[in-house]
Amino acid sequence: GLAWRSLAPAGSWWGPSDSDPSAGLPQPLPLPLPLPLVCCGAGSLELSDLCITRASGLTHEAHRKEVEQVYLRCSAGAVEWMYPTGALSVNLRPNVVSPSRPLTLCIKPLGDSSGANIYLEKTGALKLLFRDGDHGPGQVRCFGFQQGSLFVEATPQQDIRRRTTGFQYELSSRPTGSDLHALSAPCRPCSDTEVLLAVCTSDFVVRGAIQDVTHAPERQESAIHLRVSRIYRQKSRVFRAAPGGGWRGRISTLLACGVRPGRGEFLFTGHMHFGEARLGCAPRLEDFQRMYRDAEARGLNPCEMAVE
Repeated sequence: GLAWRSLAPAGSWWGPSDSDPSAGLPQPLPLPLPLPLVCCGAGSLELSDLCITRASGLTHEAHRKEVEQVYLRCSAGAVEWMYPTGALSVNLRPNVVSPSRPLTLCIKPLGDSSGANIYLEKTGALKLLFRDGDHGPGQVRCFGFQQGSLFVEATPQQDIRRRTTGFQYELSSRPTGSDLHALSAPCRPCSDTEVLLAVCTSDFVVRGAIQDVTHAPERQESAIHLRVSRIYRQKSRVFRAAPGGGWRGRISTLLACGVRPGRGEFLFTGHMHFGEARLGCAPRLEDFQRMYRDAEARGLNPCEMAVE
């Protein structure tokens, strides 16, 4: 299963208690594993650390059964296939010499993708990942890098000029699963060890307060809107300067987690996934400070950071 876990125990969620201002505040939340990115290779367009690869069915329109080979040498990017006819065999060849752990490939169709089915192919056997037109919210599929390559087959069309098939992809060291947004993943607090590791490995680590929480039932997600007082790390510009000082930004988590605004400051960690910030561990600030100092006294901190 995948490590998308973001619920506190039942009966102890974000809403504050009238009798105790600290009661009901968020417990630490677990995080996904890091997403290592590798720079783009030859034959692709580099765009903000992503590779955009384009193909056209017009190059072999007269041979509709022809299969075109496409090689991707980035660990994140997108493929766009205009005027799809025949098929594409998509082979990922990332610039990773010897990864320290098994790699996982995640695929997400572009919002207007149409004209082809997308399969996972292994020694001639095909497994359907996305049917022509499947590009609704939350449509993500993940599988082990060694499980096969992608095979994109055009569906019969009266007018191919109106069709473009496309998808985003990300290669990561996250455990394999069929759906990155699987709602069956248990929601539980992070352990002290998970919190300390999250501080060292997350794409963003910030200190701040929750201003608002909005829900998107159609995506099965919630957006947490933050007012940030300190940025320890951010790989993408998720948090931007706010009027009056500090920063603002938002991060996403599962709707099933039932997130509600709570009082006080927290340490928010998480990772970027298809350009969106996803919540990892989020302990209360005073809880994190206690964890950090306890581990520091025992020489067990995996990394150092400034703790007020």
